[in-house]
Amino acid sequence: MHLRYLGPLAFGLALWMVVAVLRMPAARKRAVWFFLLLALANLMWAGQGPAVKLLENQIAPIALTFLPFYVATILLIPLLLVERRSRGRTTWPSLQDWGIFVAAGIFGQIAAQLGATLGTENSSASNYSILNLLVPVITAVMATLMLRERMTFLRILCLAIGLVGVFLLSVSDLQQASFVKLGFLVGNLLCLLSCFGSAYYNVYCKGLLTRYGQTEILVYSYITASIASLPALFWEMKWGHFTPHGPLTASSWLAFIFLAVFMYGLSMVLFFYVLRHLTVTVASFSIYMVPIFGVLLSFWLVGERLNGVQIAGSAVVLLATVLIVKFDPLEA
Repeated sequence: MHLRYLGPLAFGLALWMVVAVLRMPAARKRAVWFFLLLALANLMWAGQGPAVKLLENQIAPIALTFLPFYVATILLIPLLLVERRSRGRTTWPSLQDWGIFVAAGIFGQIAAQLGATLGTENSSASNYSILNLLVPVITAVMATLMLRERMTFLRILCLAIGLVGVFLLSVSDLQQASFVKLGFLVGNLLCLLSCFGSAYYNVYCKGLLTRYGQTEILVYSYITASIASLPALFWEMKWGHFTPHGPLTASSWLAFIFLAVFMYGLSMVLFFYVLRHLTVTVASFSIYMVPIFGVLLSFWLVGERLNGVQIAGSAVVLLATVLIVKFDPLEA
């Protein structure tokens, strides 16, 4: 699509959304604020792909997954200390508490991150992109079973509409995906494990918010995940795949900093803040925004042209978002 058509279309869509927001009651406008924060978090998640692309030929896969994760964990500790002081915490987590955070770190973060890394390595990026679209659906089912969140007709409808939209946005991935090749079976199962890990982490941590602060859950689960990931990192080092292939360039360092500070850090802080106020089903629905931002980033950074199918997919996802913001109870 030519750039001159994109401007008026984006302006018209933005104007329509502004009018819809202004006509909402005050409680709904508060929910819109939460969705704007979710949109910002998803924008950061969409930047993961370009950042990894810049680094994948210089840093081995497992190291690329967890080294920024370790840096993010360290950077989040001052925020943890501030939250502990504000909540009047005088004691550190007990062994029972650490058992809870181990479950979140291993079955959530490790499953999600390592499954994505090894799954993509043994399958294809297209397969992972398509399977990752199941995360909001898996989250909704888990939230119903583990948290007794209501699965209303509106939520099912919006999930279905959003899924149609992201499939339209992912036409190129669908054309390249292959789920029947026997050689991709293990990789696809690992990608699916990553999806279940992401969904489990979100639902499980939502349930912990009644007992712990959001930064406590985030940092303590990151610490347990960091420790649990060390054997995989040592295995990669042992087999000689760890050493960077040449010195990191300035753009590579910027990509690494982005992954540590924004992708694993700030985006998760925003997501957990919103998770305290919204149901996990509704919050996870925002993941459908990632393909929209991915398409826009490709248009802006790489110069890829937008086509009518991508624009239609974006419009469908935005329609589902407006419906759920306007009519769903939203609040947790």
